[in-house]
Amino acid sequence: MPHLEQSSKLDLLRYVAKWVALATLATLVAALAGSASALFLFSLDWATQTREANRWLIGGLPVAGFCVGWLYLKFGQHIDAGNNLLMDEIHDPKKVVPLRMAPFVLGGTVISHLFGASVGREGTAVQMGGALADQLTHFFKLNHVDRRMVLMAGISAGFASVFGTPLAGAVFALEVLAIGRMRLDALLPCLLAAVLADQVGLLWGVQHTHYLAGAMPSITAWLLAAMLVAGAVFGLTGKLFADGTHALSGVMKKHIAYAPLRPLLGGAVIAAVVMWGSFDRYIGLGIPVMVEAFAHPLAPTDFLGKMVFTIASLGSGFKGGEVTPLFYIGATLGNVLAPLLDVPFELLAAIGFVAVFAGAANTPIASTLMAVELFGAEIGVFAALACVMSYVCSGHSGIYRAQRVAHRKTEAPSPPS
Repeated sequence: MPHLEQSSKLDLLRYVAKWVALATLATLVAALAGSASALFLFSLDWATQTREANRWLIGGLPVAGFCVGWLYLKFGQHIDAGNNLLMDEIHDPKKVVPLRMAPFVLGGTVISHLFGASVGREGTAVQMGGALADQLTHFFKLNHVDRRMVLMAGISAGFASVFGTPLAGAVFALEVLAIGRMRLDALLPCLLAAVLADQVGLLWGVQHTHYLAGAMPSITAWLLAAMLVAGAVFGLTGKLFADGTHALSGVMKKHIAYAPLRPLLGGAVIAAVVMWGSFDRYIGLGIPVMVEAFAHPLAPTDFLGKMVFTIASLGSGFKGGEVTPLFYIGATLGNVLAPLLDVPFELLAAIGFVAVFAGAANTPIASTLMAVELFGAEIGVFAALACVMSYVCSGHSGIYRAQRVAHRKTEAPSPPS
């Protein structure tokens, strides 16, 4: 009996030591990812302001795309998969994610924004967080199980620090890997990394955009029904975005074998249309337009314009993320749907902001938490209904090809016995 008690105490000590070590690593990941995101956000602000002050830079988009594509072809082929590479390494660990992923994606995304591509920022922050985290797993020689958790902590830290949403960031990494399954074994390191990375960004002076969704109305039967209808539309929109991006990327790869020529061609088309048609509101992050969506009714074509320009940018190979454009698409689409569903446009803009993302990324829980963090707890019920409905209606495709299907959203009925 004493031997069993001693063995039990040793097991407990090992268990505690493991989690203390993982918590320590999560803290280091947070410091690295939060600092990297701060540098990235400051760089994006500079790129956006410089482009807006020198509109002629948009004409250089094809050359910029070619240069970034050439650098990736020569020195970054292994990291070109981006977020999908991180997810594949979590699913099936093989080798350490190269550290060069961080500077490559940071530089590529800043260049994309400087010259006018319509891309986001979450992909960059997530890739930087994951790449930096994986250097620690290699240094400390972690086993596959612990390495997965630290990689997920890096994803959480990157997502949380770039958007200022630590709860959504923590859950995003747990939820995005597989449809219908969450990796709760990594909850502690992901939550710790997300919260601390967000704080590190704030310490560096990062300021996140605030969106005013207004006072939340009381729950009524009509509002609940409207959330379900709107959620279905948002889900189908997210599916259209994901399928369109993958389709264009596939066509470009099939017909243009030399990778740098894809963003050259795509950039030439985008630059020509923007310069001649004055479609500046559909390039870059588009944050001013998102703010407008909460202030007054917008043109019914804004969401479609952003979708077309973002699909063209990402599908032709420009670096960046999908999530901020999805926020734009959702907020402007919600703004348009509001009068049709007799819902305050501020409310439906806020719901669309997160719900299109929920459908496109298959992350309804993280998206609901993001709504609560951005717009207040009172929006929680509305956001949850719309995000879950969007998730159900978006099918099993999504913006991340490496995302697996653990449990299908809808199962075929069993044959009668």
